[in-house]
Amino acid sequence: MFDQAIARIAGRFRRVEPRTAARAYLLGLLSGVERKNCWRLAEQAGHARPGPLQRLLRTARWEADEVRDEVRAYVVEHLGTDDGVLIVDKTGFVKKGRGSAGVQRQYTGTAGRIENSQVGVFLAYATSRGWALIDRRLYLPEQSWCRDHERRSKAGVPDDVQFATKPRLAWQMIAAALDSGTDASWVTGDEAYGQDPQLRAALEARGTGYVLAVACSTRVRINSGRTPVRADIVTDRLPETAWHRQSAGAGAKGPRYYDWAWIQTGTDSHRYLLVRRNPATDELAFYLCWSPAGVTLAELIRVAGTRWCVEECFQAAKGQVGLDHYQVRHWTSWHRHITLAMLALAFLTATAASDAPARPAAPNHPARSSDPIDLTVPEIRHLLAVLFNPPVTSPARLLHWSNWRRRHQAIARRSHYRRRLADASTA
Repeated sequence: MFDQAIARIAGRFRRVEPRTAARAYLLGLLSGVERKNCWRLAEQAGHARPGPLQRLLRTARWEADEVRDEVRAYVVEHLGTDDGVLIVDKTGFVKKGRGSAGVQRQYTGTAGRIENSQVGVFLAYATSRGWALIDRRLYLPEQSWCRDHERRSKAGVPDDVQFATKPRLAWQMIAAALDSGTDASWVTGDEAYGQDPQLRAALEARGTGYVLAVACSTRVRINSGRTPVRADIVTDRLPETAWHRQSAGAGAKGPRYYDWAWIQTGTDSHRYLLVRRNPATDELAFYLCWSPAGVTLAELIRVAGTRWCVEECFQAAKGQVGLDHYQVRHWTSWHRHITLAMLALAFLTATAASDAPARPAAPNHPARSSDPIDLTVPEIRHLLAVLFNPPVTSPARLLHWSNWRRRHQAIARRSHYRRRLADASTA
């Protein structure tokens, strides 16, 4: 199955050298190497130096967007069903320095605070068979990057890349997925996307339903669109009979039960405010919903509950295939590494889907205690790491790589010291 995934992208490489390097890179991402950067992956592959893998990410002739298209098609082919949902979300990559494309001090959920970081906006595809990342965009801040031509040039940002908000980047990916024939009737995302009226309008114009989280202060129109009122205020007026306890899907510890209520808004009979209440804490969450046709409450709840799948994608991509392990600064290198990591994750997810028996997406009862669970992405990655692990490295090769790393670390240290001293002398 791995060879089939490699064959899928082989035609996107014009020369055999980058094609071979891409295979080695993917095997490294699937390996048990602790840090999946070019140095470690080259050592894992049995190379004498990281040059071939570094060229793969920087100067080799291949288009990351073409490989991205193959990743998307591969995921849809192996996971696609008629219950598909597209999920938009962002994740941060904490970085040092200011040379990495798009880096600046900004809030990132990865660290839970404002950090020097890059932010990527991602699109995931989720069905009852599984979920995986299918597209990515690197967010380029307007003031610190888009208007700084020297900084853009050093990081290799193409001239035609202009500032775009995160919701705008999300729409670009959604439109590309729908144009490619991805079978998805719904889009979901958090408040960063639900609060954007242009994104909602674009989805409605496309005829794609959405369940998007919004703030409690969001105003909705009730009484056939005559009365604008805050979402939390209209919720306070609901009688207890308006709430229905239903599961938002299966979680790690069983079904995730919440209390749900929905209110028709505006003059459109297919427009709703969906409210989720945590039975234990009474915490509320709000969603603006629209569908091109009639829809049930259970369907809106299913779509809302699907949003957590993108968090699982990020966790698996970072923990299993090194999505955030890169040590690159260049715009092209970032997109190439991220795309190959997405393919590695897609392969693991497709393998897990092929092993899983046909069953409801959210079973009401667990399997018998004597039955093993289905193969998971981490378990498959572990098995592949053992299967693909090369013979034990000789002491001479271990010493070779140790010396190589320490020489280059010494060069980097001298470079940093010279720059610091030069900055101090001109201050």
